Amino acid sequence: MKYLILLLLCASIVGVCYGFYIKPTQPENGDLFIGSSVALGFLIVMPLFIYHRWKNRSVKDYMLTKENILKMRDYNDSNSRNSKKNTPE
Repeated sequence: MKYLILLLLCASIVGVCYGFYIKPTQPENGDLFIGSSVALGFLIVMPLFIYHRWKNRSVKDYMLTKENILKMRDYNDSNSRNSKKNTPE
């Protein structure tokens, strides 16, 4: 999946560059390459990338629930106690 995303991203970048390269001589084809490459990037590559990065994660871990707020408070309290011990007096 990673290599497919990378290949499609490279194809999209090359398509945009090629479109700008041929645009002075063939404006219609240049616009077609640029537009289709941008569409490929946003409509195919971006959703594949987001799916690939989030497929094994739980959304509940990133939601602000009471349990997660308490965990954050405990974590912050333990860090503030540790930093007080390490400061020179």
